[in-house]
Amino acid sequence: MKHILISLVLTLFGINIAVAASGDASAGKTKAATCAACHGANGIGAADNFPNLAGQHADYIVKQLKAFKNGDRNDALMAPMAAGLPEQDMADVAAYFASLPRDGASPEAAATDTGSPATAAPAAYVPDPAAGKSLYELGDASRSIAACIDCHGKEGHSEVLIYPNLANQHPEYIAKQLHNFKNKARTNYAMNQFAGAMTEDDIADMAAYFADPAAVAHIKSRKVAPSAAITDEVIAGKAKAATCAACHGNDGNSPVAIYPKLAGQNAQYLVKQLQEFKSGARKDPVMAPMAAALSDQDMQEIASYFAAQKLVTADLPSSDIGKKIYFGGDVSIKGKVTACVACHGVNGKGMPNAGFPAIAGQNEAYLKAQLLKFKQGQRDNDYNTMMQSVTSSLSASDIDELAKYMAAMK
Repeated sequence: MKHILISLVLTLFGINIAVAASGDASAGKTKAATCAACHGANGIGAADNFPNLAGQHADYIVKQLKAFKNGDRNDALMAPMAAGLPEQDMADVAAYFASLPRDGASPEAAATDTGSPATAAPAAYVPDPAAGKSLYELGDASRSIAACIDCHGKEGHSEVLIYPNLANQHPEYIAKQLHNFKNKARTNYAMNQFAGAMTEDDIADMAAYFADPAAVAHIKSRKVAPSAAITDEVIAGKAKAATCAACHGNDGNSPVAIYPKLAGQNAQYLVKQLQEFKSGARKDPVMAPMAAALSDQDMQEIASYFAAQKLVTADLPSSDIGKKIYFGGDVSIKGKVTACVACHGVNGKGMPNAGFPAIAGQNEAYLKAQLLKFKQGQRDNDYNTMMQSVTSSLSASDIDELAKYMAAMK
């Protein structure tokens, strides 16, 4: 059997799902012997451009190996290394690295890196680790950058098997991967959106934060929430939205449970839905004729009006089961249901620039109806079939509980 893996150049921000086969760590230790050249005998990268594998989730490692093997992830070094690997070998090696302590760096391993550290930002800028911490923990809703902590955990200690640990990882490698997502050298829809909205300074700050999270542990993260502007589009949209009031309410807070609330919804998402009602990509016997006569400008102005309105919420009974699915996916169906928080945010406010809608405080009956439509294939205008994939494994009971939880969010 061929020896496996010279270098596991794993991406640190994948948000897709992979399930590792049952692996044998003892067998994996032997199979991974040649990995030490790049990743160190204890799983700590010998150089800054090689990721630490010690303590990484086995499921995630297997997913990356499969991606290298089938070409979903491109790397000139790893592609030939993974090409001949059976799944059991992948699982064994992954189990071995997962069993190692995350802080297992030895002086010998650290000493093997004699090169100059990579530069994540121009020399004129001094990276701010506190700013990196704030962006990591809170994100920036105004730029549709999600809070990294939702997927990767406090100080990078991920508690979700499909999301990689960032703790004890080389900051230079983190910066490199963010750049790869930003310039789309690495493809992942959500991460391309998040990193694409980050500046060079943001990336440098993030790397600086992970260089020593403990140094800024006492600093409280903070962000500034921008207020919605009243533009000419909003003013024009108010008049054009008058015919929408019968179903959606004058201010976008629909009084009828089967119709969605539009107040506070991001304009980009609303425009997309109107365009797709008009084109037929999204089918609805009521909305199709309503959208048919709208011009692109009409759609933009109506969307801007509703986006500027304040969402009205009520104190509704929530659901513990729905909360677990929203934040952790469906743990009873391993690898099948992605956590909703990854796209819709910790507060359910969505990610406007990424095209993910706000769902907090939405009418429960409407949420339930849309989840069922995605599940049954009656609605298919989602990005990359993400919603269809997620809902396909949800039971009717799961959908009830999830809709109940999201409707109660504020």
